[in-house]
Amino acid sequence: MTEDPAAPTAPAPRQGVVFSLEGMDELAFVQVLHDVTSAAAFRRPLQIQVQEPRAGRPGALTLVFGPQDRALAAAAVQRLKTILLRHGVQIDSIRFPGEDGFSGGLSGP
Repeated sequence: MTEDPAAPTAPAPRQGVVFSLEGMDELAFVQVLHDVTSAAAFRRPLQIQVQEPRAGRPGALTLVFGPQDRALAAAAVQRLKTILLRHGVQIDSIRFPGEDGFSGGLSGP
């Protein structure tokens, strides 16, 4: 049996790099989010998913990308690190999907 070339193909699985922003208050989080959303480095096809800080739970930003957009994602990670450092957030390490057995796969819309 052969596949129909006109049939839609499943989208490539998305990957993500999660930045947990522990100790960041809501105002600083909003400032970081503003800087991220106005920076060209985070344009489509990249996506930013946001988890707002709540009582007892840190905020988080997740940079979501397809495997074919890895180079764009790497540049966006560098830009995000710069934005976070500007707001006094220290980045100790970043693990990219596919490195050291870290899959970083995401599901959802």
